[in-house]
Amino acid sequence: MFNRISKSLLTKETRDYLLSTHFWGPVFNWSIPIATISDTRKHPKIISGKMTLALTLYSLAFMRFAWKVKPRNLLLFACHIVNVGAQLTQGCRFLDYHYVQQKEPDQEK
Repeated sequence: MFNRISKSLLTKETRDYLLSTHFWGPVFNWSIPIATISDTRKHPKIISGKMTLALTLYSLAFMRFAWKVKPRNLLLFACHIVNVGAQLTQGCRFLDYHYVQQKEPDQEK
């Protein structure tokens, strides 16, 4: 099994793919959803509603691009699916914190 895996990694097609932007672009793009997912543990007051909306629209656009480009870039597509989910989660947290929760009036000291 090890020989079969090592032989498949040494093919010209695999090396060309691993050295291309078709692979490394999505790999580095994963930093966006990873950061968003890690931010779900932080207080919702730090969430920027405008940036969350912008990143959601960005991922929706590039999800379509990743599907339409030939050959299909499924790694990029998966990255943007995860990012849309993470951004929508942050968007819901933003809306809940700023518009749904009852805010207590500031008490004077």
